[in-house]
Amino acid sequence: MSTQSVLAAAQEAKPNYKTRDEIPTQYKWNLDDMYKTKAEWEADVKKTEELAKDFTKHQGKLGNSVAELKQALEDYSVLSRYFEKAYIYANLGFDANSSNPDLQTMADRTEAMLAVVNEKTAWLTPEITEIPDAKLKELLASPELATFKYMVEDTVRTKQHTLSKDKEELLAQVAPINDAPGTIYNMLAKDIKFPKIKDESGKEVQLTRANFISYMESTDRNVRKAAFDAYYGAMGGFQDTLASTLASHVKTHNINAKTHNYKSAVEAALTPNNIPVSVYEQLVGTVNDNLDLLHRYMDLKKRMLKVDELHMYDIYTTLVENNHGYISYEQAQKMVLDGLQPMGKEYTDVLQTAFKDRWVDVYSTDDKRSGAYQWGAYDSHPYLLMNYQGTLDDVNTLAHELGHAMHSYYSGKNQHYINSNYPTFTAEVASTLNEALMFQNMYQNAKNTQEKMYLLNSYLENFRATLFRQTQFAEFEKLIHEKEAAGESLNATNLKKWYLDINKKYYGETMISDEGIAMEWARIPHFYRNFYVYQYATSFAASAALAKQVLDEGQPAVDRIRTKFLSQGNAKAPIEILKDAGVDMSTSKPVEQAMDLFKDTLDELEALIAQAEKEKPTPHKPHGIGVKINGKDQHFDTAPQNVNGTVIVPMRAIFELLGATIKWDDATQTVTATKGNTTVTLKVGATTATVNGTSVTLAQPAQITNGRALVPTRFVGEALGAKVEWDAANNTVVITH
Repeated sequence: MSTQSVLAAAQEAKPNYKTRDEIPTQYKWNLDDMYKTKAEWEADVKKTEELAKDFTKHQGKLGNSVAELKQALEDYSVLSRYFEKAYIYANLGFDANSSNPDLQTMADRTEAMLAVVNEKTAWLTPEITEIPDAKLKELLASPELATFKYMVEDTVRTKQHTLSKDKEELLAQVAPINDAPGTIYNMLAKDIKFPKIKDESGKEVQLTRANFISYMESTDRNVRKAAFDAYYGAMGGFQDTLASTLASHVKTHNINAKTHNYKSAVEAALTPNNIPVSVYEQLVGTVNDNLDLLHRYMDLKKRMLKVDELHMYDIYTTLVENNHGYISYEQAQKMVLDGLQPMGKEYTDVLQTAFKDRWVDVYSTDDKRSGAYQWGAYDSHPYLLMNYQGTLDDVNTLAHELGHAMHSYYSGKNQHYINSNYPTFTAEVASTLNEALMFQNMYQNAKNTQEKMYLLNSYLENFRATLFRQTQFAEFEKLIHEKEAAGESLNATNLKKWYLDINKKYYGETMISDEGIAMEWARIPHFYRNFYVYQYATSFAASAALAKQVLDEGQPAVDRIRTKFLSQGNAKAPIEILKDAGVDMSTSKPVEQAMDLFKDTLDELEALIAQAEKEKPTPHKPHGIGVKINGKDQHFDTAPQNVNGTVIVPMRAIFELLGATIKWDDATQTVTATKGNTTVTLKVGATTATVNGTSVTLAQPAQITNGRALVPTRFVGEALGAKVEWDAANNTVVITH
C-alpha cells in the first residue's frame, strides 16, 4: 500500500452516533468472543467464588513440599484466570454502555466477586515470605517449579516489607479506605461547575473539564486566556478541599511506606515492581540538566506566535496550521498498518486480525467511558476502547493502544498466566514505540514543507507533554511526599507555591507562569495513582531508543524486541527485560539520547522556519490569477484557482487579511470566522454557507487542495463587508475594505 500523506487523508463525513444501537456492528467490539451468553458469564462468576473459597485449603501447607507449593500456585492461576475473564467482560460491557442498568448490575457483581477473591487469597504472599530461606531455596531448585520461580523470588524479594498474615489481611480489608481520597477527588472534580466563556464567535459557551483543552488550543488568544482564567479560578474556589484531599492521599502513602519498612513512599511504590529508586532520580536529574532545550522551545513558541509575552495559556495552541480534515476510521487503519510496517509482517498481520475480528470499539456515545484503553483477559484476545473523532491524534492513539494490545497478545501467547501480566514500566514502552514509528513514517512521506513543520511541531509537543511535563509532575509528587514526611503542611498555599516554583524552573524566563497555573496540580488525577507518571517519561525515552534500533537494524531488532520484550510479560525484572531488548534504563543514557533527539527535532524545525522566512513569496499565477487587497498584491503559499468561474484562495489567509478571527474544526471541516458583529460559517464541500445565521448559496464550495482549505474569494469578501471586483485585464480579484 502506498503511504498516504497526512494532509491528503480521506475526507469523509464524520459519524455522529447518539446511542450504541445506532453504531454499525463492525465498529463495536465483539464481546461474544469471551462469553456467548450471560448465563455462561454467571457460571464463571459462581465458579470464581467457589474456587476462591476452596483455595484456602492450601493455607499453612505451602512449605511442605514441591508438590504442595506447585499445586497451590497452579490453583491460584486457575482462580485468577476465571476471575479476570469474568471481571473484565462485565466492565468492558459497562464502559461501552454505562446507561444500561443490567450492565451496571453486572459490573457491581464483579466488585463483590473481587472482595471474595481478595479476602480468600490475602494469606498467600505472607505465607510464601514466611517459608524459611533454606527451605524455599530447596523447593525452587526443583524443575517442577521452574514456571513459578521468578514469581516466588519476586515475592520474597520484598520479604522484609511484608507483614504477618493477620496484619496483611487487616490491611486488605481497610484498603478501600486508603482509596477514599482518590474517589473523593474524582467526585469533587466531577461536581465542580465552571463558568461560561465567549468562544471565537463571541457566543457564550459552557466551560467543562472535557472541553477545556480544546479552548486552550484555540487560535484566538482571548478565548485561551478566558478558558485558562475561568478554569483555574473555579478550581481555586475549592483549593482548600482539594489540598486536603491530596494531603490525605499523600499521608496514606507515607504511612504505608513506614508500616512496611520502606525508607520513603517512592521506594514503597517502585520496589514491588522491581524498579530501583535511582531510575526515578536519574530521570528527574537528567531532565533538569536539559531544561535549556525546553526553554529554547518556549523561545520558538513566542517568536512563532508573535506575542510580546508568552503565557501558560499559550502552551497548547499549534504553531503550524493543520488542515488534514476528518480522517475516516478505515483510513486510520491504513495509516497505522503503513506506519508500523517496520515491525514486520507477523506484527501487522495480527493488527489486521484485530481490525477484521472487531477487537476495537470505535465511536463515542454519551454514555461511553471517555478516553482510550486496551484491556483483555489471558483467555481472550485484547480489546481496545476508543472514542474516535477522526483527528491525527486519534490515529496516533489507535497505534498507541494497539501497541499495548500486541504486548498482551505476545505475552499471553508465550508465557504461563503467572508471568503474563506485564508492569506499567514496560507497558508504556510498547505503546509509545508504535507512536515513534508512526511519526517517522509520516515525516518521511510528508508532501510539503508545511506538513513537515506541522509534524515536527507535533513531535516536539509530544516530547514536552511526555518527557518534560510528566517528569515535572514526578518531581512535584516526590517533593510533596517528602514535605509531608518531614512534617510540613500540605495546605493549598504551600502546594501552590511548590508547584509554581517547579513550573517556573521547567518553562524558563520566556514563559510567564501565570498565577492560575499554581493550581494545576488540582487538575491532574494521576497524582492519585502513587508515583505512576514517571513511567510515561521513562517509557518515552526507552521507546525512542528502540524505534531507532528498528529503523537502523531492521529485522534483527524487530525479532529481538518481539522475543525479548513483547513476549516476556513479567517473566523477568522489567529493567532486565528492556536491557535484553536493547535499552538499559538503569542508566541515564536513554533519557540523554532522547534529549539529543529533541534537540535534533528542534534544530530541524527551526531550520525549516528560517528557510520559510528567508524565502520571499512570489505571486503564484499558474492560471493567470491574482488577488489585490486595498491596492496591494497578495501572495499565497497555495495559488489562487479558478474553479467553474469562481476564484478560490487559501481560507486562513483571506479571512485574516480581511481582519477576521477564525476557528477551524478539523472533525467537521468547518471554519467559523468573526469580524465585529459578523459571523461566517463555511464547511468544506457544502453548497451553502451562513452569514449571521442566514443561509447563502455558494457559486463554488470550499475544497481541500494540497492540504489547504480554499474558499470562494467573492463570497468571503462580501460577507465581511468588502467590495469585490474582477479586473479582467489583469486576471485579478480586486478587494477594497
